[in-house]
Amino acid sequence: MAIDATPSQVATSALQAIPFGSMIGGPLNACIEAQAMAAQTSWQFIQEVGLNTNPETGQKEAVNVSFQFVQNGRVVQLNVPLLTIVPIPYIAIHDIDINFKANISASSSNVSEQSTSSSTDAALEASGGLRFGPFHMSAKMNASYSSKKDSRATQESKYSVEYTMDVAVKAGQESMPAGLAKVLELLGSSLDVCDPEGTLEVSARDLTLKDGKAQLIATYKNSKGIFEPKAISVDGGASSTVSDNSVIIDFTSANKYTLKAGGKTLTVNVSAEAPSAKTAEK
Repeated sequence: MAIDATPSQVATSALQAIPFGSMIGGPLNACIEAQAMAAQTSWQFIQEVGLNTNPETGQKEAVNVSFQFVQNGRVVQLNVPLLTIVPIPYIAIHDIDINFKANISASSSNVSEQSTSSSTDAALEASGGLRFGPFHMSAKMNASYSSKKDSRATQESKYSVEYTMDVAVKAGQESMPAGLAKVLELLGSSLDVCDPEGTLEVSARDLTLKDGKAQLIATYKNSKGIFEPKAISVDGGASSTVSDNSVIIDFTSANKYTLKAGGKTLTVNVSAEAPSAKTAEK
């Protein structure tokens, strides 16, 4: 009897029907999507936690953490960008292990047994006699014949398909990109210790008129360490002009002038011009 190839064909078809593309590509695609979500989470954290939108200008500004402490016998204020003191979530996938196992078994068994039943019975009886003079001989013969044949045919085929897949993904905190590291470095260098009432500084506290005028340069930093030249005011009739981060003040008469900015106050003494030698001789 010829071997039945149907189980082998079925097993081959089952192997070809396994969705290798989706089974292997599915986990890879899921990891790529997870990596994109991790990057988006990092960006949302920076946007929502580390930055604020200025309602007046609409510009993004770094969120600062400000607190006061005593340094060298005086109260000072420390301004620290929030992004430099909190960990930024930056998760990256390091390894992806996909283990796939397919087990296909097929079996076939053929049993051939012909079952044919036939029976033949035949009987023959013969008798005869011979006489030889005073002698007489007789003979009788019986004959019979019987035959029987059995056969049976069966066929059995079995196959099974089994496949398993193990996926292992390893992820961890990744080192920050060079751009973000540079940003944090710049923010870290901006750490500043300031006076809670601000800092008001002038180029000189005592001036002398020369050719009827004297000039002074003043700067002011608020409690956040930001220059605010427009916050400086002068009492006494002097004129002032804002130039970049400072204020240029022109004096035309001798007097004591008071400069104010924030919670700070300074007094500047402007003296009259000394008489020349010719005026002294007269």
